[in-house]
Amino acid sequence: MAEDLIRYDILAQDALRGVVRKVLSEVARTGLPGEHHFFVSFATKAPGVRISSRLLAQYPEEMTIILQHQYWDLSVSETAFEVGLSFNNVPERLLIPFAAIKGFADPSVKFALQFELAPVGEPDAAAPSATPPEAGEPDAPAPIPLPAEAPPAGVPAPASAPAAQASDDETEEERGQAEVVSLDAFRKK
Repeated sequence: MAEDLIRYDILAQDALRGVVRKVLSEVARTGLPGEHHFFVSFATKAPGVRISSRLLAQYPEEMTIILQHQYWDLSVSETAFEVGLSFNNVPERLLIPFAAIKGFADPSVKFALQFELAPVGEPDAAAPSATPPEAGEPDAPAPIPLPAEAPPAGVPAPASAPAAQASDDETEEERGQAEVVSLDAFRKK
């Protein structure tokens, strides 16, 4: 197979992060429409992330925030977004670069995106991980589980929640599973 000198994988990741940027920009401008709300998972130690030392101690690797009812001062730039949230009645201001986002989900419409982060020390944060899948494991990363019910606003969701198991007889629509767009779907096998 020919070597991909264009790096379509990185271009696809950047384009999908652009979806998150556009959605958050619109919400910053007009507010959340209807029942839409977002779960945003990010690497807490990724370059450019600014969270309090208290939150970093509590979530040393990954954190999921919920943008639903109680958030304020959402601002979005080309490279990051900043938002105010309350954690145990303590107001916090978070700065999250789009390159640090690992997952974005809107459970109200069963939409989710999952991103791969570059290993520390690599210049492009949107590059896929170099870790190969385990034997017998499919190439695509596991989907981001969408919780049946959102925790109260401002309370971080667990980094990973168990996905509901459905019988093989059910269709994808009957299961209510979100379609996760994965970078691996665009790669040639």
